[in-house]
Amino acid sequence: MKSPVCTSRHIKYFVIFSLCLGLIFLSGYFHMKNKTYVISKSHDELLHCHAKTNVMFLKTHKTASSTILNIMFRFAERYDLTVALPADQLVHLGYPETFVAQFVEGFQTIGQNYNIMSNHLRFNRSEVQKVMAVNTFYFSILRNPISLLESSYVYYKEDVPAFKTSKDVNEYLASPTKYYRPENYKQNIYARNIMWFDFGYDNNAEDDTNYIQVVLKEIEQNFHLILIADYFDESMILLKHTLCWDLDDVIYFKLNSRSQDTVQTLTPESKERIKAWCSLDWKLYLHFNQTFWRRIEETIGFEELEKEVNHLRTRQKELMEVCLSDKEPVGKDHIHNKDFLPFQSGAANILGYNLRQNLDNWTLRTCQKMIIPELQYTSYLYAVQHPHKKRKPFGLPLMWTKFREKTHFPAPN
Repeated sequence: MKSPVCTSRHIKYFVIFSLCLGLIFLSGYFHMKNKTYVISKSHDELLHCHAKTNVMFLKTHKTASSTILNIMFRFAERYDLTVALPADQLVHLGYPETFVAQFVEGFQTIGQNYNIMSNHLRFNRSEVQKVMAVNTFYFSILRNPISLLESSYVYYKEDVPAFKTSKDVNEYLASPTKYYRPENYKQNIYARNIMWFDFGYDNNAEDDTNYIQVVLKEIEQNFHLILIADYFDESMILLKHTLCWDLDDVIYFKLNSRSQDTVQTLTPESKERIKAWCSLDWKLYLHFNQTFWRRIEETIGFEELEKEVNHLRTRQKELMEVCLSDKEPVGKDHIHNKDFLPFQSGAANILGYNLRQNLDNWTLRTCQKMIIPELQYTSYLYAVQHPHKKRKPFGLPLMWTKFREKTHFPAPN
């Protein structure tokens, strides 16, 4: 007969072994990757928090939306999702025409089976629904119309008739009707209420209170979340919580930004004139700026928000130190690898990045994904998803696409 001491020791070892085995099982479970990815969050969220993988992002103009497109594309690659990309040689989803499903490559064969949509389009709910799944999450982003119009003026100076003949943005705003012709709306959409237009509405409509309230209510019904570019980090934390993504899913390097020496200083009078000239955008922004902060207060809380924003910025700094040879983005003339040169427009000097030398292959591809400009990333994904189609312009080198086909590079953990 065995002694009580020996039996007790065996029981203790068995308990320890069982606990270890249980922890190993749980660790494997919470890191599974499938169509209902379980994201490790707080203890209370583990049982019900599932990452949303069917997501439509309405990419508005000059609102930091290129940075979000990069986030969406990286998420799609990380989880092998299907992206609704512009058909044939299009670089946008038919913009500025109102969106129809045929603007999406492969729609006739793929149908309502796309996971991600995030390229520029003019919103049309019924047609988007033909492409995206029934349980798709819809979100977009807005920016203060004051800084938005100045940015649009510099970026589209050579393309927009209303901007071309004025000396600077302040001269244009002193008498916008002198330069702006509503009948040329497709050429002049960037010169007035551009966000209103992107959401699918008439940017030259009268500022009627009842009409505005109807549109705001309709946007609230069509979109689950509206972010604010002026509070981009806070927006990324709210997006992370709402989609149940993890932190690295919303880490970013700022894309399509311009050098400060191309920013034109608005006079106080010009700022007030923008509120009147772009009154539809102004009221759109004011409304959803309020709903944005209310959403944060109700779902995250300001104290937790501050903690998570700091965490995001710390993680972003870590990745920049790993990836970049410079501490900040550089001007177009100082980008060494021209394959990663952003599209340049108007008088804006669109900034880009230089990567560190001698990065290992996994780190190199991870860092490249962080800095790819919008047109190159779209062209690259198009080549991957539709290898038998003619390649789009602005594509990355063919060898890079072939390397992706052989090797999967998940986002860093």
